[in-house]
Amino acid sequence: MNKLLVLGAALLLQSCTTADEKIATNSLDETDKQKLVAVTQSLPAEHKARYAARHPVETLEFFGIKPGDTVVEALPGEGWYSKILLPYLGDDGRLIAVDYSLPMWPEFGGFATPEFIAKRKAWPAQFAIDAKTWGGANGAKGEAYTFADMPAELTGKVDAVLFIRALHNLARFDAKGNYLKQALAETRRVLKPGGVVGIVQHAMAENKPDAWADGSRGYLKRSYLISTMTAAGFEFVGESDINKNPKDDPQADDNVWRLPPSLSGTEEQKAKNAAIGESNRVTLLFRKKE
Repeated sequence: MNKLLVLGAALLLQSCTTADEKIATNSLDETDKQKLVAVTQSLPAEHKARYAARHPVETLEFFGIKPGDTVVEALPGEGWYSKILLPYLGDDGRLIAVDYSLPMWPEFGGFATPEFIAKRKAWPAQFAIDAKTWGGANGAKGEAYTFADMPAELTGKVDAVLFIRALHNLARFDAKGNYLKQALAETRRVLKPGGVVGIVQHAMAENKPDAWADGSRGYLKRSYLISTMTAAGFEFVGESDINKNPKDDPQADDNVWRLPPSLSGTEEQKAKNAAIGESNRVTLLFRKKE
């Protein structure tokens, strides 16, 4: 057999990793990569200050997000990733932001006042307004829903769903309202055949007690994420170490909000935790099974 063919076959076999191996998709062509870099570099300094911990270019490249894609972003918060995705996806793209189902908010207690709930009800309209500013003249269309009211017309239309630091509370309250199960069922419904799910999640070490990683402290275990996603009808494609931080080693009373950017606690604790940096995170890629 031709030596070049043998070498090609070997490389192909090497690229076909098992579910337990780490992979790097590197699926963006050079033009898309340059656009993504340009978008990230165009944002304000306070936004870029988080890049060393969050690696948005490498993360979106690993997930294979391309201009023109239709992307669902779960729990976009103040829009940290939305401000990258909207201009990057471009005017042929679509960004669909999705919030918790409204019945889940009272589970938090405390801050979930009637006034707060009213703001959550108004959030989809506000996100659509903000998206026009964040995306600029040639940005993607931005729209927003909750996991309870994603429209029927989205079925089979979405290229990727992103859960970036967004799964811990869904897991934490799942027993009270099937909130995680609903979110993953809706994710599967809206994805195209072969569509992907990208997860970046605060991660607890596997050797720590499961009780520390039930979501209430912000952390979940890698094994839990993989088993939960597999049970929900997704194939584990692979993972990247780009968002790991070995300095983050939470102990019995620690939660993720002790770390930047929240930095809760005393001034002494804040100084100690600022030196740790943002949380240790797993970065996992899944594909919708048919």
